[in-house]
Amino acid sequence: MRPESRPCPEIRLDDGGGLPRVILTGDWTLRLLQPELGRFRQQLDQVAVDCSWDLGGVSRLDSFGALLLWRKWERRRPAGLVLPEGLDPVFARLAELGDGELPVEPGYRFLDGTEGVGRIFFKMLRNVVGFVALIGQLAIDFAHLLRTRGHWPMLETSANFYKVGVRAMPVTALVGFLIGVVLSYLSALQLRAFGADVFIVNILGLGIIRELGPVLVAVLVAGRSGSAMTAQIGVMRVTEEIDALAAMGISPYVRLVLPKVVALTLAMAPLTLWGSAVALFGGMVSANLQLDLSFDYFVNALPRAVPVANLIIGLGKGAVFGLLIALVACYFGLRVKPNTESLSANTTASVVTSITVVILVDAVFAIATRSIGLPR
Repeated sequence: MRPESRPCPEIRLDDGGGLPRVILTGDWTLRLLQPELGRFRQQLDQVAVDCSWDLGGVSRLDSFGALLLWRKWERRRPAGLVLPEGLDPVFARLAELGDGELPVEPGYRFLDGTEGVGRIFFKMLRNVVGFVALIGQLAIDFAHLLRTRGHWPMLETSANFYKVGVRAMPVTALVGFLIGVVLSYLSALQLRAFGADVFIVNILGLGIIRELGPVLVAVLVAGRSGSAMTAQIGVMRVTEEIDALAAMGISPYVRLVLPKVVALTLAMAPLTLWGSAVALFGGMVSANLQLDLSFDYFVNALPRAVPVANLIIGLGKGAVFGLLIALVACYFGLRVKPNTESLSANTTASVVTSITVVILVDAVFAIATRSIGLPR
């Protein structure tokens, strides 16, 4: 039996009247406690020893879980302990042992740092393998939908397109306009000193259309839409709605993941164009106020300063960024375990990973297209 099918260990504090009661549920075994051992120890440290402890919901308990609780109880059973009969022999054995016979946690060793690095490496490797598996599953589902077009989730795709695209336009316009104003203002201060006022069109055009526009929109979408996707799928995992879909024979990848990936990929290109256009408008307004450049001159000089290839590169970046953000968000959403701590941790990891991936892929784009679209 896989560990995911077993009830996860949980600690709940009930303050309802009288002595506070600590309720433990799930399997308190080494296999399930080890992945989040630090969190469980922190939760136990925050609980007073003289509370009333209820272990009636504990389905399994091994020596590791019993020893974790026994040390918290200062090697004696607390008053008002509710303990199932099947778990009583475990604590009876610990009570018979003297203090010297109990295992002592080892202190810091020289190779503990290397062990920590190794754990981070293997955790990253598992995430990469899981991410590739998600891409493979989506490719299989996409190929199946191409053969049976009547099963395509059009309503889910259009709803997600509205959420991640149309509803993101106001915040994208606001941030883009302010970034354009700031970039134009800082550039005008330097260009005026050298009498090169007209080159502000080149700086704003190339900087915003090719680089700043796609990255800025991607970061906003990763924080806004990516986190929402992860939280939505994660909540469905916590409330077992995904299991219900699978029980009804409905693929959660087709109904949940694929529409989000397709919608965000399609929405990012026009959203990038919208954000870049508003940022250029903000830069044009600032240039008019700082350098007295007319709007007509700015609009006419922009096509000559920025070749069309830069616009294609910027829109291509936006589509690729949207695809990666959606894949990362859905991957971390599917990794959520049925508890609120896992939901918050995976949502945070989704946003951080999405922004990191966007920056790395943008660097790859910059190297691959370094000789394309630059004015002669």
